[in-house]
Amino acid sequence: MLTTKNLEYWYDHKENKLFNNANLEFAEGKLYAIIGSSGSGKTTFLSLLAGLDKPSAGAIEYQGVPLSKIGLTNYRNKNVSMVFQSYNLFNYMSALENVLTAMAITKAKHANDKEYVFKMLSNIGIDQEMAKKKVTHLSGGQQQRVAIARTMCCDARLVVADEPTGNLDEQNTREVLNLFKDLAHKQKKCVILVTHEPEVASLCDQIIELKNKKFSIV
Repeated sequence: MLTTKNLEYWYDHKENKLFNNANLEFAEGKLYAIIGSSGSGKTTFLSLLAGLDKPSAGAIEYQGVPLSKIGLTNYRNKNVSMVFQSYNLFNYMSALENVLTAMAITKAKHANDKEYVFKMLSNIGIDQEMAKKKVTHLSGGQQQRVAIARTMCCDARLVVADEPTGNLDEQNTREVLNLFKDLAHKQKKCVILVTHEPEVASLCDQIIELKNKKFSIV
């Protein structure tokens, strides 16, 4: 589904590459963890996969087509959902409105279908009463569930997440990881997350480590 070919990235000088010749493949129906030391380039790599930035060298292909040909904006709008540690929800909106807004922007199949959103939120522990509250009135774990529900309701086949459990306690971390597993295993999406937590990585289908500017399967 998603392939990197001799991917490289540097900020100012080529000799200061974050990573060299990254050749990786990511498939639908699998949950991946990207691990590595702080500052190694994990988040930058994830931003490249999400189409938020361009590689310095090499290419990324989605369904066999280079992102440069698809166009990054088109690629992000149609094919990628992002989940962040900070949730990136609209604080002035309810949980329901946040999901509906994302569906409208991405022109999802169930756009404007409130009952569908209520059902999806209910499936992950957000009942109708909570769904109608501003997200600022929800706990961190509940807000992260809303962010994940947003990806469930949109049609993007690729889900990328940057430290999605960093603000959560152990119980919420496990519950959120189970939701990511459902996205991969039940909805057959490709889910790639960056994490510094070994326990989180161990629950994923495949672990990829970035060390000494090289990626390797753990």
